[in-house]
Formats: sequence, C-alpha cells, structure tokens
Amino acid sequence: MHPNTPLRQSHALPMMRPPGAHTPLCVPETTNPHLPEKATPMPCSPVYAGSLYPYDLTDAEWALLAPLLPAPARRGRPRAWPLRLLVNALFYVLRTGCAWRYLPREYPPWQTTYATFRQWRLHGVWQCVHEAVRRAVRLRAGRHAAPSAAIMDSQSVKTTEESGGIKGYDGGKQVKGRKRHVLVDTLGLLLSVYVTPANISDQAGARRLLIGLKPLQPRLERIWADGS
Repeated sequence: MHPNTPLRQSHALPMMRPPGAHTPLCVPETTNPHLPEKATPMPCSPVYAGSLYPYDLTDAEWALLAPLLPAPARRGRPRAWPLRLLVNALFYVLRTGCAWRYLPREYPPWQTTYATFRQWRLHGVWQCVHEAVRRAVRLRAGRHAAPSAAIMDSQSVKTTEESGGIKGYDGGKQVKGRKRHVLVDTLGLLLSVYVTPANISDQAGARRLLIGLKPLQPRLERIWADGS
C-alpha cells in the first residue's frame, strides 16, 4: 500500500448496550465461547470485590463475615453478583450516606443492593451478624461472650423538616426530632436500641427498650441508668 493512500474507513457498527443496562467498570466486557448462549459470566471477579473503595472489606474482614451470611438459595434464580461485592455496596451507602440510586457503577445495580439489604433486615440477618461479632469481640477482650451488666442512656437529636417518620419536641433539651434509647455493655458494645419521638420520657423509652431483651441476653442482671 502506498504511504499516501488513505485508510479505508470501517463500516462496522459500534456495540450498542440496551437502555438501562448496568455493566461494572472493574472488568471489561468479554464473551466466553464455552458458555451456553443464555449464560453470562460473573460481572465482576471476587478478586476485585474488595479493592474498589476505602470502605470495602479487607480479606481478613470478609473471612470473618462471609460465614455469617445466608448461603445461596437452592431454588430460584442464582446470584448474578458476587456476595462480597454486594456487601461492599451496602457498606458504601452506610459510610457515605448517599442515596441508593447514587451507588457507583462498579457496584451491583442499586435495586439489587437495596433488595438484598431489605431482605436481610426482614429475616434478621443483621441482628445475627451483630450478635456474633459482639460475642467475638468480648471473648477477645477476655470477657464472657454474654454480658451480665449494661448501661442505658438516651439522646435527643434534631431532624430536618423534610425528614419523615417519628418526631417530637424534647422540652428539657429543647430539641425537635427523635430520641435514641441505647443499651450497651461495659465495653460500650451495643446490646439494644429503640427510637422514639423526642417528647417520649426516658422512663417510657427504657421500658420499650427492654421489652423482649431477656431471651437475647439471659445473663444480664444489672443495668446502670442516668439518675435524671
């Protein structure tokens, strides 16, 4: 070909992606000829699942958390995203406070992430994870896995005008919003929390906080509270 001969332009059309398709950026799109036509490879390799953002779990953290999470369902559609990547997406929302729809594209779609979070909340997965982690921390500190003493307190926090849900006015602290009633062990690890309107008294909130606690904390015998 003569050096001055112009190159022939290619008429191949670029690959079009369906509207609304969600493709993670951590790995390029590839086609595996050995897979069936309708099968698709995992969107993101687990190798990259823990190295996207500073909020993502380390390998050591994931090794502790993974056994506490639900196993894949035997029936229904198999998981399309690595479980570690889903958990990292949940921690991203927790640490940044962003809306679900603003999840970075490297993570699974926000609908999938939110559905996972909601399903685990309704099935008590987060409660079980929290209990297991707290017991492990207490054992590492040389304490009994279950506490025998706890500390109870409350805190009134302001809410914005746009905030929905429960709210009230705490006349003593002059705060309009909600009140968090919290029970922790002597290491400061959370045992129970109950949220009420700010106008609910500490005594009434404490009664609600302790409802149903005995089966969960059978060794609990003593609770310290603010005298006010």
